[in-house]
Amino acid sequence: MTRAVFFDVGNTLLYPYPSVSEVCRQVLARAGHTRDLESIDALMPLVDAYYEDRYREDDTFWTDEGETSGVWVGMYSLLARQLGIHEDAESLARSVYDEFGRADRWAAYADVRPAFLRVRERGMRVGIISNWDRRLESLLSNLGLGDLIDTVISSAAVGLRKPDPRIFEMACDRLGVAPAQAVHVGDHHYADILGATSVGMRAVLIDRHGIDDTGEAIGTLDQLEAYLGWDNE
Repeated sequence: MTRAVFFDVGNTLLYPYPSVSEVCRQVLARAGHTRDLESIDALMPLVDAYYEDRYREDDTFWTDEGETSGVWVGMYSLLARQLGIHEDAESLARSVYDEFGRADRWAAYADVRPAFLRVRERGMRVGIISNWDRRLESLLSNLGLGDLIDTVISSAAVGLRKPDPRIFEMACDRLGVAPAQAVHVGDHHYADILGATSVGMRAVLIDRHGIDDTGEAIGTLDQLEAYLGWDNE
């Protein structure tokens, strides 16, 4: 019997609002650096590649608040320099990072709160396991989701990151459930699926952007019950 459902956050529950590029454009403009959105959008693949290279090299940065913020500042510093802004690159990057600590710079997908409510109506608990900085719990609360969440575990707050089995075991311990009684939903094969299944949790891959070609992912949380076979109970 499933007693708890845990969720990843980025690309599972939340997305940057209105977009990373637009937030960067606004921060730059406030500092007197006017750049068009198209120019910033064109550089986003380079910024994403910077993160992916850093993640592949050593993903333990997610376990330390300072190192976590340092990676994001590095990403946005690169963006600023590519846009021809050199002297203020690091301070502007820090401003972008700070901006994403605000709830109004994020939005929950429309299916999130209804899914949480359905899980709780089944008598199950809701938890969060995410590679994120320490701002996560207040962020979720300020987005109006805190009342439906029983525990929030961010990697920087506990010094562990997904897919380390210990972060999943910690989450289950907090809610008093065995891993075999828990489900974890996330968008990343390595961090979410490998990590959750390594401790005996059932894992569900969510692909909100239609890029997974395995046929094993759900596209929205509206499909969660059918995927898990709960519709037949």
